[in-house]
Amino acid sequence: MEYKDYYKVMGVAKSASTDEIKKAFRKLAVKYHPDKNPGDKKAEEKFKEIAEANEVLSDPEKRKKYDELGENWKEYEQQQAAGGNFQRGRGQQHGGFNMEDFSGGGESAFSDFFESIFGGGGFSSSGRSRSSRPAKGHDLQTEMDISLEEAFHGGPKQISLNGQLLKLSLQPGIREGQVIRLKGKGAEGAGGGGSGDLLITIHIAKHPRFEVKGNDLHFDQPVDLYKAVLGGKIPVQLIDKQIMMDIPAGTDSDKKFRLKGMGMRLFEKPDTRGDAYVRIQIKVPKALTDREKELFEQLAKEK
Repeated sequence: MEYKDYYKVMGVAKSASTDEIKKAFRKLAVKYHPDKNPGDKKAEEKFKEIAEANEVLSDPEKRKKYDELGENWKEYEQQQAAGGNFQRGRGQQHGGFNMEDFSGGGESAFSDFFESIFGGGGFSSSGRSRSSRPAKGHDLQTEMDISLEEAFHGGPKQISLNGQLLKLSLQPGIREGQVIRLKGKGAEGAGGGGSGDLLITIHIAKHPRFEVKGNDLHFDQPVDLYKAVLGGKIPVQLIDKQIMMDIPAGTDSDKKFRLKGMGMRLFEKPDTRGDAYVRIQIKVPKALTDREKELFEQLAKEK
């Protein structure tokens, strides 16, 4: 069984933080995703290798055990193996393991141990599965970009996985970074153990008008000078509808107004919404008529 250096696969140091591992996975997954490399078997294998490495390194418990294999093998072998004898320094090395020093089984003993840590069937020295025990397939991870409107309204969505279109339904109010789990859509298991799941991380595209802060929406609203001075009603486009908003006379630029219950939907309570915050941006008229200039000059003299 070939030892895989998951840190090398992900291109990160062994001391890498969880966020660094997550960023590395996202970058590599985008580069080698089968949808972006149709028919490229090498890219497909690389994508699978990246997913496998991320599955271990992104899980604190699995990563801890993986990191400890070389250092704590002797202690583990003494506790877990019956009569086993492991020595360092001789024979073929597999990431800190001496394969010749596993008593009673050689490489198959290593496979038994690796299986007990990470799950799945063992492998013989020829690379063929030597265990008939059912083993569930590992989870696959991918990402999906959606618009802010899709996050607000929810609804049907499709994602392509290895050329297969999968349908899912977004719940209204879904947030950046949330993960959708599609059961049984991951890697196939062995021996009838069932398939793993597909984990889809949601990313919401930047909106040209709205900025999301928690459950609230913040945006700028242009208002002409005359309306700001005299007051009145203006049309304001929200994420789901247009309303008429009152502008008090003498409103300054950068003045903020709160529209209660006009923000994003809450994922846990789609019928409940955050607030919208409107920042007024006064538009100064650029092309004045002679009469308008005269009136402004008259006003300036009266001040």
